[in-house]
Amino acid sequence: MAKAQRYFISIENLATSRGASGELTFDGESPEHLATTLQTALREPHFWERWRAMQEDPDQVDPGTGAVDTEATVTGSLEAQRSELIVTTTLPHAIVKHRLDLLIGPHWKLRDVSTP
Repeated sequence: MAKAQRYFISIENLATSRGASGELTFDGESPEHLATTLQTALREPHFWERWRAMQEDPDQVDPGTGAVDTEATVTGSLEAQRSELIVTTTLPHAIVKHRLDLLIGPHWKLRDVSTP
C-alpha cells in the first residue's frame, strides 16, 4: 500500500479560479467548499468518470488515472488573503494535480509536501 502524502496548496484568488470545462469546474467561492469538492473527487470515481466520458475516445483513457483513495482528506481555510488546502492522500501527485486542474485550472500552487 502506498504511503500517504500531505500536500500544502495555496490559491491566490479562489473567486476567479475556474477550470477549463464548465461541466467540471469548481462553482463556489470558499476554500471549505473547494476542500469538500476536491475530497469527493479524490474519494469517489464519479468526477473522473464524467471527465473520461468527455474524452474523444473514453476507452483509450488509462484506467489508472481514475484511481481513488477512499481515505483522502482535504481541509480548506482562508489565510493571509489566500485560500489554503491541505490534502492528505495515498494518490500520486499527478492524480491530485489533474483533478485540481479540472476544478480550478492552473490557479493553484503546491507549497510543500510532507508525510503525515
